[in-house]
Amino acid sequence: MREAAARPRWSLTTKLVLSALALALVLFLVIRFSIVIPPLILAAVLAFVLTPAVDRLQNRLRIRRGLAALAVYVLLIGLIALLLSLLIPPLVDQVQLINLDFQTILSQLTAAIGTVSLLGGITIDGAQLIEEAESALRTLIEPVFSQTVTLAVEVITSLVWVVFITVISFYLVKDGALFWRWVEQLPAPAYREDLRLLKAELNGIWSDFFRGQLVLALVVAIIFQVVGLIIGLPFSLAMALFAGLMEFIPSVGHGIWLFVAALLTLFQGSTWLPLPNWLVALIVIGLHLVFQQVDLNYLIPRIIGRRMHLHPLVVILGIIAGAALAGVLGVVLAAPTIASLRVLSRYLVANLSDQDPFRARRAQEGTADS
Repeated sequence: MREAAARPRWSLTTKLVLSALALALVLFLVIRFSIVIPPLILAAVLAFVLTPAVDRLQNRLRIRRGLAALAVYVLLIGLIALLLSLLIPPLVDQVQLINLDFQTILSQLTAAIGTVSLLGGITIDGAQLIEEAESALRTLIEPVFSQTVTLAVEVITSLVWVVFITVISFYLVKDGALFWRWVEQLPAPAYREDLRLLKAELNGIWSDFFRGQLVLALVVAIIFQVVGLIIGLPFSLAMALFAGLMEFIPSVGHGIWLFVAALLTLFQGSTWLPLPNWLVALIVIGLHLVFQQVDLNYLIPRIIGRRMHLHPLVVILGIIAGAALAGVLGVVLAAPTIASLRVLSRYLVANLSDQDPFRARRAQEGTADS
């Protein structure tokens, strides 16, 4: 007992040196194995989304967790295969038609501006500008089609990563509870309650985002499909699915969809309404502006929740930073990452100023318990 009581403590210098070495090791591993990080993130996301379904199935049927996880994954794979078999054929047809129509649009643009004009005393040769643009575009596209072997390798590599993500996510779902019990024992006893509250707040953010975002994308796709059929929007199925995907890019996604839709209707018009193309384009713009307000003020707060409420400028800057750091994955995960960093920074600032970061949460839980 005396020897245990007299056990020497690490000095502040030793703690700082070891912490710096540990941080350097983590940074080295992140840089060295950076290629594995995006698949691991996707695996964690998939496990996060599927865990509630596995919990519910395990509790209802009273079966082992591994069997419940296997059943959910088999059901998910079957559902994806069914949806692909139903959606891919019409979607491929519409994408091919979109490709042909964009070629028609390009021809129309060539006819419209492919003339020599005088602007502010400067002679502009529209035909030459279009020819240079087509040449530059062809230079960018031709290597993609010529590198067939490289494309085949990329497809095989993608399939390997899909298997990797599925396997890792399966084990995260199966043994996630064990992992979290181990993590909860890492901090000192005085900080374990902080870890529990911090985990609950971060879990709420990511739950609202992923599960809510999937529901929101489905709702938006259905709304756009119905409205697209009513107004005769060209390629309504493809545009509806595109609108659902754009919901994963907050603030910017609406503008991307509107640009494509306005361009299509401006040159193609409605598929059945006897209206001028420019009027159909204005109708699409007006309806989308109304929908954007409904989406921001009704759908998002009720489906995703208010934890993700961020200023549009912050989201746009986060999307730019996420794209620079992690590509498409960084764009999609920009909003919940920013919200999580806000929670973590608030926790750090509270501790640095010797305040309780969860004072309001503890008071709320204490009131609820009493």
